Parts: sequence; C-alpha cells; structure tokens
Amino acid sequence: QVQLVESGGGSVQVGGSLRISCAASGKSVSTICMAWFRQAPGKEREGVAMIGGNLVLYADSVKGRFTISKDDAQNTLYLQMNSLKSADTAMYYCAADLYCYGFVSEHYNNWGQGTQVTVSP
Repeated sequence: QVQLVESGGGSVQVGGSLRISCAASGKSVSTICMAWFRQAPGKEREGVAMIGGNLVLYADSVKGRFTISKDDAQNTLYLQMNSLKSADTAMYYCAADLYCYGFVSEHYNNWGQGTQVTVSP
C-alpha cells in the first residue's frame, strides 16, 4: 500500500503557473508508477500525466504546458503546470501502483484525496 497526500492547489489566472505535489509514504516513488488525473464538475476523470521508470506520458491537452517529475529524496511526485487555461480547472488526484497502466484509472490501487486547481479569466 502507498499513502498519497496532494498539496499545492489553489486559484490562478489564465496564463499563470502552479506546481502541485503528491507526498508518498509506504513505498519509494522510484520503485512505483505514478500518475496525475483530474476531474472537473460533471465530467469523467481523465489522465493528465504519468511517470514510471523511463516512461513518461502526457495527455494531448497538456503536452508542452505540464511537466511531471519525481524527487526520490523527498519521495514526492510533482506536476508543474504552465500556461494554465480555464479548461484546466479541476480536482487533481495523484495515483500510484507497482505497474504502469497509462491513463486507465481503474487499474491504479492507490489514490490521494485530491487538490483543487481553479483557473480564472
């Protein structure tokens, strides 16, 4: 089991930047696959970015704007979000599992509680 705690969400204007974090405990982030998902009101949860071993994936909607990274020493996952758009407004969730499942959320067994990101005009 991996315990995940997100932080860093908040309100930002269109075009701004924000970095959200996911502190992990129970396993080293260097040994597991981790991903960011998001869910906006009335919409399904969607994958944003994933990192595991040498594999990094991004949703088309965030490519070139978001960067996922891990800090092994801090045992923390990050998502740097630049050039934010109103469409990025959502609750952002951190997920982890021993294997990488891309953006298939049903296969990830460990989830954080989420952190809200709101992008306003």
